[in-house]
Amino acid sequence: MVAVARIINATLVIPELDKRSFWQDSSNFSDVFDEDYFISALAYDVKVIKKLPKELATAPRAVKHFRSWSGIDYYQNEIASMWADYQVIRAAKSDSRLANNNLPPDIQKLRCRACYEALRFAPQIEAMGKLLVDRMRSYGPYIALHLRYEKDMLAFSGCTHDLSPAEAEELRMIRENTAYWKVKGIDSREQRAKGYCPLTPKEVGIFLMALGYPSSTPIYIAAGEIYGGDSHMADLQSRYPILMSKEKLASIDELEPFANHASQMAALDYIVSVESDLFIPSYSGNMARAVEGHRRFLGHRKTISPDRKALVHLFDKIERGSLKEGKNLSNKIIELHRKRQGSPRKRKGPISGTKGMDRFRSEEAFYVNPIPDCLCHKEPPDMNTSIIIR
Repeated sequence: MVAVARIINATLVIPELDKRSFWQDSSNFSDVFDEDYFISALAYDVKVIKKLPKELATAPRAVKHFRSWSGIDYYQNEIASMWADYQVIRAAKSDSRLANNNLPPDIQKLRCRACYEALRFAPQIEAMGKLLVDRMRSYGPYIALHLRYEKDMLAFSGCTHDLSPAEAEELRMIRENTAYWKVKGIDSREQRAKGYCPLTPKEVGIFLMALGYPSSTPIYIAAGEIYGGDSHMADLQSRYPILMSKEKLASIDELEPFANHASQMAALDYIVSVESDLFIPSYSGNMARAVEGHRRFLGHRKTISPDRKALVHLFDKIERGSLKEGKNLSNKIIELHRKRQGSPRKRKGPISGTKGMDRFRSEEAFYVNPIPDCLCHKEPPDMNTSIIIR
């Protein structure tokens, strides 16, 4: 939205955060991010203000659903032309409204500046996040595991593998009763077979063991409340006893300012994840992808992205008894993930043969991999190898 404001020569009003989502979080932008720094950091690019001026309260305004993955022509022509009739344009949605590719370099660089320089967490969140990182480091090099096994994720995705009938029904009812979740009838087996489900805690344990991480490895669980609690975490806990979380690393009093604010608690997880020695997401959701992109920007910190579709095939063989944990499984999983570890590469374009919106949807998102726009290749003098610099 910063980039869009620049394209259409607009002043950007600090955005309102969604307060109607599953988590019912009342946080404002300034509760999560350093609002004053955001405004000052972008001052030479886009004018950003905290609130709509009073004199514009009754000005002609439009509510506009910007078209998904739109290029610069759409904004310069269709949207900018709206200034002839309106003084205020409210963007009804802000996700995926701008194309990933084929934009002017200055616009792409501005997106980088907004994501990785201007956006800082609020001071109290930064301080608590640093404290959590320091306490996690006291256990040694650690893995941050974004374990997306929370009630909202499972209900939304319809993923019920390894759950009891009662749990599956509870999740189905949540999905049925959440009006803004449009898809209701979901085949859980089909979802899982296609790789659309988050890995279960048990599956993550098998995955990490197969990759060769010893049971003494400290693991930080970046997540909200795990669905089913200890009963679903038992297998992972038995494999990796040093399972930590913000609730284990900090006291109730220390976390009290952030309690009951899901986005602020997620911000703490984000900080610990970005600073980890290895980041592994059990599902490629928005936060996981943002962390992956941020880690690339900071020097291609290692991120292993599980190939869920291939892994499910192997896990099912284990359940049927036709494959056992051990060297054979380990070799298969290591080979599957040899090129899924966050190494430097350009952002992937659309999948061949896709058309229309599906073509844009199949592209790797800008914030997942900000190369080559945020980082550049430079050939050092008298050397044949290229290095990555900011």
